[in-house]
Amino acid sequence: MGFDTAIHEWREGERRLEQAPPRERPALERVVEAIHAELRRRLGSAFTTDELADLYDRGTDWCLDVAIATAPGAPSTWDARLVGDAAFARYVREARDYAGGRRVEAL
Repeated sequence: MGFDTAIHEWREGERRLEQAPPRERPALERVVEAIHAELRRRLGSAFTTDELADLYDRGTDWCLDVAIATAPGAPSTWDARLVGDAAFARYVREARDYAGGRRVEAL
């Protein structure tokens, strides 16, 4: 899967997070932050959008593991498509080749 497809899915995860019921948001946010931290551990702070898309393409089953460990009593947070995609959407903003809400092409 390329970056253009992945970013669409990530943004959809963010939209779903924003539309979640208010009572579920605190737990969802904790899980998204935990996945974000795991992304930093896996990729570091210097990465490209393609590297992030490649990680996403290799699978996100681990996001479910993080969600269950972070919020074991809140099964509504175990939707890896929601929390995982939202975390990837936030993390992409830190990519070396991403600025202003879009990927910056090399000159």
